[in-house]
Amino acid sequence: MAKKHEKHTEQKSSKSKSKITTQRIIVGVVVVALLGFFIVNNFITNEPKVEYYTFTKEGELTFTDSLGILKSKIDIEIADDHYERQLGLMNRKEMKENEGMLFIFDKLEMQSFWMRNTLISLDMLFVNDQKQIVTIHKNTKTLSDQSYPSSEPAKYVVEVLAGFTDKHNIQIGDKIDWMGTSLGNPK
Repeated sequence: MAKKHEKHTEQKSSKSKSKITTQRIIVGVVVVALLGFFIVNNFITNEPKVEYYTFTKEGELTFTDSLGILKSKIDIEIADDHYERQLGLMNRKEMKENEGMLFIFDKLEMQSFWMRNTLISLDMLFVNDQKQIVTIHKNTKTLSDQSYPSSEPAKYVVEVLAGFTDKHNIQIGDKIDWMGTSLGNPK
């Protein structure tokens, strides 16, 4: 009888050890799964947050032909300091056809722009210190580091929605003028 009791106790003990081992495996799998979930969730939620910008009217800009005949008029944001020029139209989800950005530089020199973090295709107009358009890049490629340089020195750059220059027949040799709240206001 003692042997039977010993055997029964060994079977119970073996079953208990097996049950404990199974429980440990299950707990381990659950812990690993939870850790994996929290790591992945933390990675996803800690991705850099992109701040999207919206248009703020700071002035009005006109496009005229070489004789001064009005071709078009738009509302503008003015980028006249280093930070604003660097930011430009990056991280904008939309812009209306009658909106644009005027970049004002301190001096007349060769300029070059890119489309990094720019979500909408643009027409870029490079303008000299006489406010005459010297270079136009149409339908720029979004989210690109491709360089869009001026063909002549420029002091101003105007960015409008892609297709704007064709729609309003804006050409090299046309002129711009603007009124605004910026220090770069020529009037």
